[in-house]
Amino acid sequence: MTTLYLVRHGRTDWNDDGRYQGQCDPPLNSLGQQQAREVAQRLHEFPLVAIYSSDLQRAQQTAQLLSELTGLPLHLDPRLREIHLGTWAGQLVATIRTAEPKLFASWRGAPASVRPPGGETVQELAARIAAVLDDIAGTHSDAAVAVFTHGAAIAAVRCRVRGLPLDDIWKMLIENASWEVVPWPPPRHAGPGPRTPLGER
Repeated sequence: MTTLYLVRHGRTDWNDDGRYQGQCDPPLNSLGQQQAREVAQRLHEFPLVAIYSSDLQRAQQTAQLLSELTGLPLHLDPRLREIHLGTWAGQLVATIRTAEPKLFASWRGAPASVRPPGGETVQELAARIAAVLDDIAGTHSDAAVAVFTHGAAIAAVRCRVRGLPLDDIWKMLIENASWEVVPWPPPRHAGPGPRTPLGER
């Protein structure tokens, strides 16, 4: 069984603005860069054998410092990207809520089966993330691996590990530059693993 350190990327200006990022590609802001440095220093303490990341730059930038500190190569995989939000990507959440109130309410309430216009459902996201984590675990059996990805992607894994329905995904979000340790493949209803926020100051 592989131990995965699932890390959410550092902060971006779009996070601060309340803007949906999806598969758009904003960089880390100054706080996010500081968070990336702290992530690298703290994860460096663990016996990692590999580092994987979404190819979106906010995740890649967060992972890069750990790669440099450990000397481990950084493997980029587009399957680790955030949920595809279609035409909602890049828009303020408040704008979407006002412009498409019924669809937005349905998506927030039943995201496993409701898709943003031109985007993907949470069910599709969960299947995509599970497939890449299966591949990572198959390559690094019985080892510890850092995986840098995104909020909804990690939340989908947290639902699976806890045996929760995917419609609970928004309750499972973690903070930027936090991580959760999960066994993969997870035992059935494995229960929560440790979650480590960086904002404990």
